[in-house]
Amino acid sequence: MVSFGERLRSGDLLAGTWVKTPHPHVVEVLSLSPLDCLVLDAEHAPFDRRDLDACILSARAGGKPVLVRPASSAHEQLLNALDLGADGVIVPHVRTEAEARALVQACHYGPGGRGYSGGTRAAGHTLLGMAKHRAAAQNVVVIAQIEDAEALDEIDAIARVEGIDALFIGRADLTISLGAASPDESRVAAAVEQICAACVASGRAAGMFLGLSDDVPEWRARGASLFILASDQEFLLQGAASLAQAVRI
Repeated sequence: MVSFGERLRSGDLLAGTWVKTPHPHVVEVLSLSPLDCLVLDAEHAPFDRRDLDACILSARAGGKPVLVRPASSAHEQLLNALDLGADGVIVPHVRTEAEARALVQACHYGPGGRGYSGGTRAAGHTLLGMAKHRAAAQNVVVIAQIEDAEALDEIDAIARVEGIDALFIGRADLTISLGAASPDESRVAAAVEQICAACVASGRAAGMFLGLSDDVPEWRARGASLFILASDQEFLLQGAASLAQAVRI
């Protein structure tokens, strides 16, 4: 069976959604969907370690690849997500080549890198043993989120960092960082195109959040392959609105 990481690195078209509600039942239900992955948003939603534990367990039980966007690139944030069994991380605000290299180091075993424990879910709760777990851990997905204007100055170098599997474009924060009023401004679109071009040139996958699924073909043509759309909150609101409209009609 081809893993999520292999699909990502090969440039397969992948669709996922944000999970903003820290409850395993939400993840359980979404794991029944044909989405390629779920992303637990621990940066902007109230996930603590216990919440991540339960939600990652739920995703794994449902056979659904699950990524975590941690609150920061701090070692303990990355360690929590990976030890609990997440397939990988989308790490916010990676601005430089040096930060990208530090991120890769923190996500993998080695000098100055990920701390080891054989009793984690990722390690099979002691059953895998050190050799097998370390071999499996080489496949964790490491995605650097690009959302700061200063990152554009080093974008080609960031994209070339060995061990970075994809760059994920945070268009909203990039809009603010560029001093633009809207994500639709031409300078924001140009920055997104620059990031996609850097990914194509380096053979890295490019990902992004899109508000409209109709925009997927445009950015797919520019080299993007990972698209995170909507969220569990939006599904609830849209479903409720559709139901209310249907009743009133």
